[in-house]
Amino acid sequence: MKAEIIPNISVDCVIFGFDNTTKSLNVLLIERYLKLKDSEIPAVNDYVLRGFHTLDNETIDETANRVLKELTGLDHLYKKQFKVFGDPNRLMNEKDIIWAQHEHFNQRTITIAYYILLPTDVIQIEVNQYKPKWFPVNQLPELGFDHRKIINEAYADLKEKVLYKPIVFELLADKFTIKDLQDAYEAILGVEIDNRNFRRKLITKKYIIALDEKQVGVSKKPSQLYMFSKDVYQKIYKESYLISI
Repeated sequence: MKAEIIPNISVDCVIFGFDNTTKSLNVLLIERYLKLKDSEIPAVNDYVLRGFHTLDNETIDETANRVLKELTGLDHLYKKQFKVFGDPNRLMNEKDIIWAQHEHFNQRTITIAYYILLPTDVIQIEVNQYKPKWFPVNQLPELGFDHRKIINEAYADLKEKVLYKPIVFELLADKFTIKDLQDAYEAILGVEIDNRNFRRKLITKKYIIALDEKQVGVSKKPSQLYMFSKDVYQKIYKESYLISI
């Protein structure tokens, strides 16, 4: 028997990616475009998060995994369910009403929101059927639905959690420099961090393992590479451990 969608329950995923070239925290969005018959001007032309209605034979987590697989091609990414958005007016502006009518979905839709963390270069957006685009989190385009609010709340939660959970490492390659790590923290928190103090604090952390490797293919003096050990972190620290930067 074919699975049916639950018309008023959906999952939206805020995919955060750290670009180690531009040193920016980005959000992955897809274009929402609709041109009605007998009109040269599009009725809807903006960007949204990628989401799906939940199927009646799957859990909410499985819906989120389906979104991620279709948009990134990847499994087993870090994801966090952070809030439910159920305002009865959340899909009631003019463009959203037009879109809902055209797509035949329920305007009283409740969405369960997740955010996901990854380095931007691990996904190939150029070959994705949805043609997603990365946008800096502080330079977002016009957004549909209540997706600006969802992104803002996801970002606020990320900025809080990054201070006491080792989730920043999800945004980096498996091997990274101390400067890469500092850049990621600065991009998330929107602050400048003192180089020497940061390095002095971080290299004493037992869960950051120095490797017998250095950068390759760089024009300047290659820097020492490190890796994050989740096993060491979990053995030493409790959930409430504050990561001092």
